[in-house]
Amino acid sequence: MGLRGFAGAAVLVVAAALGYCAYAPDNVEKWSPAAGAYARKAHDMLLGQTKAQPPQAPAEAKAPTALVSVATTKRMDYPVYINGLGQVQAYNTVTVRTRVDGQVEKIAFAEGQMVKAGDLIAQIDARPFRAALDQAKAKQAQDQANLANAKLDLQRYATLAKQSFATQQQLDTQNALVMQLIAQIAADAAAIDATQVQLDYTTIRAPISGRVGFRLVDEGNIVNAAQQTGIVTIAQFQPIAVVFTAPEDDLPRIAAAVARGAPQVQVRTSDGAQLLATGALTVVDNQVDVASGSIRLKAEFENKDNALWPGLAISTRLEAEVAKNALVVPDQAIQRGPEGLFVYVIDDQNRAAMRPVVVSHEDQDVAVLDKGLSDGERVVTAGQYVLQPGARVTIDATANTGS
Repeated sequence: MGLRGFAGAAVLVVAAALGYCAYAPDNVEKWSPAAGAYARKAHDMLLGQTKAQPPQAPAEAKAPTALVSVATTKRMDYPVYINGLGQVQAYNTVTVRTRVDGQVEKIAFAEGQMVKAGDLIAQIDARPFRAALDQAKAKQAQDQANLANAKLDLQRYATLAKQSFATQQQLDTQNALVMQLIAQIAADAAAIDATQVQLDYTTIRAPISGRVGFRLVDEGNIVNAAQQTGIVTIAQFQPIAVVFTAPEDDLPRIAAAVARGAPQVQVRTSDGAQLLATGALTVVDNQVDVASGSIRLKAEFENKDNALWPGLAISTRLEAEVAKNALVVPDQAIQRGPEGLFVYVIDDQNRAAMRPVVVSHEDQDVAVLDKGLSDGERVVTAGQYVLQPGARVTIDATANTGS
């Protein structure tokens, strides 16, 4: 074998050895630990199982913007209200009772209907009273006839007395008789009037306009003037009154409002969600309730739509004053944090900033600010829960509440 052949054979042997090492690194490691490490590396390289380098972290994704609704602060005249609770009362309530004794012949109303003053309510049997009236008129006619005769006798006695055929005593006696009969006729006229009144009482009419309640007496029953049970109750709905209370600390503001004129009062449902009527304050009680520390007030309402009903529990809003040119924002913009009230303000770059504010008045719709904002700034009204100071925002134009 020549030198070239020997060299080729040596190369083949080395290649075979390397291949075996790469194929079976565990066996090589048993024979020679030092060579085993190289064999394992060769094995890993051969099979493409080299330890992968960790992938390069992708560039940080751009943080998404928050979708919010905004409103703009503005100035307006803001009415300041004093809230209270109360109850609706009928302006007048009348229990209709009979004023004479007798049998009920007719009930002329339907339960729950509206009646006007003067409408027929019930009819009592009028025959006994009509007979008494006829008797009184007959007594008056009798006395009038006696008076006419007595006057003729008086004229005769006067003529005879002038001729000395009758004494002065007879003349004076006849004159007294004439005066007695005149008085008796006056008494007869009074008796007729009294009997006529009793007869009129048999026709029972509504004393006020309003809504009748349940019927308390049925037709055919005997009623009398002394009984306590009436025939029906009438409640006046138009106008109607509301009695409510306010804290005694608000009494100076209420007195000042009354001095300026009858302040406006709003009546809402007990939860305050729905406006029922608007009226005016008419009465401030003359003393404060010591037990509750409140003052009772009464307001009057036209109630043309009958939205208010006697006994209804309501909430009230008394307009105590008007804050002129006040800075207002929607109430949804006001947030409460550990350090007090704040709002999120959106700048020209659509970035959110936290701004502490001082609220002087607040209701379910708007809040009046004393400090913290200026006119025309944009505040977040929805979506605050996803905001952080400095965060970019996207304004939802479809949900923009304005102010």
